[in-house]
Formats: sequence, structure tokens, C-alpha cells
Amino acid sequence: MHITLPKIIQGGMGVGVSNWRLAQAVSRIGQLGVVSGTGLDQVLARRLQDGDLGGEVRRALSNFPFPQMAQRILDMFFIPGGRTPEAPYKTVAAFTIKNHRWLDELCIVSNYVEVFLAREGHANPVGINYLEKIQLPHLPSIYGAMLAGVAVVIVGAGIPIEMPRVLDALARHEAATYAIRVQGAKPDTDCQRVFDPSLFIESNGSLQPLSRPDFLPIISADSLATMLLRRAGGSVEGFVIEGPLAGGHNAPPRGQLKLTEDGQPVYGERDVVNLEAMRKIGLPFWLGGAYGSPESVRAALADGAAGVQVGTAFALCEESGLTADVRRALLKRAFAGQAVVFTDPVVSPTGFPFKVAKLEGTLSEASVFEKRRKFCELGYLREAYLKEDGTIGYRCPAEQVASYLAKGGKIEDTVGRKCVCSGLFANIGLGQVMPDGTIEPCIITLGDDFANIGRLATPERPDYTAADVVRYLLG
Repeated sequence: MHITLPKIIQGGMGVGVSNWRLAQAVSRIGQLGVVSGTGLDQVLARRLQDGDLGGEVRRALSNFPFPQMAQRILDMFFIPGGRTPEAPYKTVAAFTIKNHRWLDELCIVSNYVEVFLAREGHANPVGINYLEKIQLPHLPSIYGAMLAGVAVVIVGAGIPIEMPRVLDALARHEAATYAIRVQGAKPDTDCQRVFDPSLFIESNGSLQPLSRPDFLPIISADSLATMLLRRAGGSVEGFVIEGPLAGGHNAPPRGQLKLTEDGQPVYGERDVVNLEAMRKIGLPFWLGGAYGSPESVRAALADGAAGVQVGTAFALCEESGLTADVRRALLKRAFAGQAVVFTDPVVSPTGFPFKVAKLEGTLSEASVFEKRRKFCELGYLREAYLKEDGTIGYRCPAEQVASYLAKGGKIEDTVGRKCVCSGLFANIGLGQVMPDGTIEPCIITLGDDFANIGRLATPERPDYTAADVVRYLLG
């Protein structure tokens, strides 16, 4: 790896939970801070519509290497003083395989801003985390992060075989392609996303090669590590091994799906990663999923890991992007012994199990879910599919059922599906204003370590910092 191996990688959580403030706080003290790359285009657009009251976004944009592009983004979204609370956010079009220059520019700029702010004021590495399930924004997003000097790219929720080759090409400002999964597509169907940096570089922009970040895929099996090393078209610098106790999307259990009495997936011996096989590979690896204690860190190091990836403890700290009300409500539940996380096999449109923390007033409650009108506003988790006329369409099992069925979807795939995209924006105070004037309900995801948060905080002292987490983990 090009960076000093950290003992702690802070997880790249949710939409904006792992924001630049959290990543900066962790990186400043010598561990690897990571920003979430999910939905940054919309995050930036909504921050600007809320007035960018601290001025951080505009400060980052003033350093962006292509000022005309930055100005176009400001002209489109910035509202001095911020929108009124009852005004809905301006909707940004959902991504498609076909290039839309405006969306590509928004991705480049938003990823640059998040990494720039996370790196500001110190010289330590910063990483970014993407979901392989959200493929369409990958190329311009990664280019924007690289323009800001991101040091590590971490990718989970899928098998990102093409990512090393993409990092190599973008570091040289060369055109890159990314194969997009299209349900029902034939081998001769054009299912590639194409991105050429030269079309975006302004006349005064620098063409000096960019630093190629280290690539760390998130895996759930040692066989995936072997396969990635064999098939990837570029270098892999290490692995994050994430078990089923981690928050967010979990890998499905291997073999036939079995459920507990309350409906959670059952994981068995086949889902345990062979660490001896990982040690033989010879690349550094980090263990994630309920490793939020000093005892777990010591055990991981003893097993040959370079360290651990920790999410939940950081998600509930002061620098986290969760709103203060949500964060404190979750802490209150933990202190009362009511920290419940349900691994839901159907809630996510991706089809992957997704961990949902129970909290009053959120989509974890059936009454809240049933009251929300089904619709797909953001479209990050839409599935691309081949239509009868040979063109590519997009559908989501969490959208209106009639619309999904009209696009060839199956009714059974809609049962229990929830709008994860919009709910995750609500978690960080960027929830859309609904047609009836209410705010989009939250959907909280945390790992099983939620129940152990009392090791870091107490009812009398509920607030703690990212530095407190690092000090605790390192003993």
C-alpha cells in the first residue's frame, strides 16, 4: 500500500453519516477517516439549497480546479440564507447508462468537495467508500474524489472487478468504461457507462497525472479475494473483510436461505472467512462487523489483520452526520437496554439483507411504512433492465407497485421493500418535503455493536467524539 497501514478504518456509512467532519476528525489523529461516497451529488445539492450556512461547501468550490464547472453548480443550487422549511428540495434527475453531462459534473464536484473538506487542515490520508450496487455514478464520482487527492477507495455491496483498471485510467485522465448490470440483456447489448475526463477539463486545468489511490474491496469470503486478484485488471492493495454483524448491507448467506423465527437470515460456517487463507495471500486485511472494542482489536491483530473497520461507534459520535435528535434518541434506547437491530432480508431494493435499527417514528415501524406513499424520487437503487423494444429501462421494487409491475417486475419482489435511498437522506437532516407537507421518514442502519455503545457513553454523558472512539479502541 502507498499509505501507512492504519489500525482503525472508520466505516464509510450511509448517505452522509460518514461525512467530511467525521473523516477529518479520524484522519487528523492518524487513523483512516473515510467519507461515504453514496449519493454525494444530492447531498451537495441539498446542502447548497439549505444555504451552506457555514460556508464550507463554497470554500471547497473556490479551490476546485475547474472554476466554470463549480460556478454552474452554485448557480443551479445555491440559495442564500437557505430555502424555507416547507419548500421541497429541487429534484436532481436519476442516473441512466446514457451520459448526462450535468449529472456527471455534479458528481465530479460533489465528490471533490467532500474529500477536500475531509483533507483540510492536516496531511494524513483520507478514504472514500462506494457501493458496487450503485454503479451508474461511479466514474465521475471517483474522478472527482481523485482530483481532491483521495488516498484510498473502498468498495462494498458487490464484486468490483473493474475498479482497479478504472483507477489506473482516471489517474492518467484517460477515458474509462464500467460494465453495468442489465437484467435480461443479451451479450451484444451495449451496457457500458463511458466517462472521458478530457471532456470536462477546462483550458486552465492541469493535466498532471493524479495520484492513484489504494483499492480495498470489501469481501465476505476468502474465495472472493482470490477471484478479485485473478480477474481484476489492476492492483488490489488489501481487503476489508466484513461479517454479517456489520451495519448497512450484508452479503447474503451462502447456500439456501434460511430464516430465524423472527425472519432474519441465518449465517453458518460457510459464511466465516478463512483467515489462514487470507494470511497466505499476503496482502493486508482489516476485519469489520462488531469489532468496536479494544479486545476485538487485539484479537484481530493476533489473527494477522492489519486492524479493524469500525462503523457503529463512529456513527453515534458527535461528528457523525446523523442529526442530533436521531443520534441522541438512538443512544437513549441503548442506555435503556432497547438497542435492537433487525437484519431484514427484504427491506432493501438491492435484494441484499439490510440492518435496520428500531426507532420510533422511522420506517422500522410498520405504521410509518404503511403510511408513506410508495414512489421512487432518487433512483440510486433502481435496477436496469432490457425492455421488449431492446432499449434499457429502470425499475425499483420500492416504487409504486403498479408502476413496477408495468415494467415487468414481479409482485413478490415488492413485498416489504422500503425506500432506503430517501430514508437515508432523512437521517442526516436532508429529507425531502412530501406532498402533504411532512418530512420523509428516516431508516436507520447500525451494526450489532449498537447494543454495546454503553462502553463509550452514559446517560449522564451521552455525547462523545471520534477521538474518544479511537482512544478507547487502542486502549
